[in-house]
Amino acid sequence: MEVEQLEYQGTPSSTPRADRDRRLVRALRLREPTAADRLVATYGHRAYRLAVRITGNQQDAEEAVQDAFWSVVRKIDTFRGDSAFGSWVYRIVSNAAYEAIRRRPLAFVEISLDEVLPPFDEDGRHAGMLTDWSSRLHDPAVQTELRGVLSSAVSELPAHYRAVMVLYDVEGLSMAEVADALGITVPTAKTRAHRARLVLRKRLSTFMASAEASVEGIAREKGVV
Repeated sequence: MEVEQLEYQGTPSSTPRADRDRRLVRALRLREPTAADRLVATYGHRAYRLAVRITGNQQDAEEAVQDAFWSVVRKIDTFRGDSAFGSWVYRIVSNAAYEAIRRRPLAFVEISLDEVLPPFDEDGRHAGMLTDWSSRLHDPAVQTELRGVLSSAVSELPAHYRAVMVLYDVEGLSMAEVADALGITVPTAKTRAHRARLVLRKRLSTFMASAEASVEGIAREKGVV
């Protein structure tokens, strides 16, 4: 099972989604009385999910979403349709969330490859032992704890790495749409997604190695091995 499948389930965009957005945009532009409520119903949960992953704080996320939706309503006439409406909404939400954490230290640090790649010896070989623990991911005994480990690892990622993962792995946006929503280049979006996954896999490897050692220790105590 892939790491991202344990924490995220993407949902590809579809034509019906685009059709509903078209009607929503029209309602917002016409200032229909129910337009704002329809915006919240359509994007409220997903906007909050993005904001809370960026800020790591429920109160900040709620305020960011409120500010973002107010901006969407006020600035709807500036939406030209050059990109998907959803991408435009996500960009406003992410900007509001980033603003909420702007003064936090290390909020926008980059992840070095040295931090996430496995160690190599002078001959270019892996310095540590490589263990295939993929089959153990299906073990019910480790599933709950594993999800907790992954959730903790995601929360420790820099905010802009979390944003890429939420939009790509949770919301099912393409990398081009993710880049558009966050106002970055596609190569930058891909780099952040790749390094974020490396972080998660490294954390997962550490957890599984520890779990394996614990199981072997218990087995020795019971005389099984």
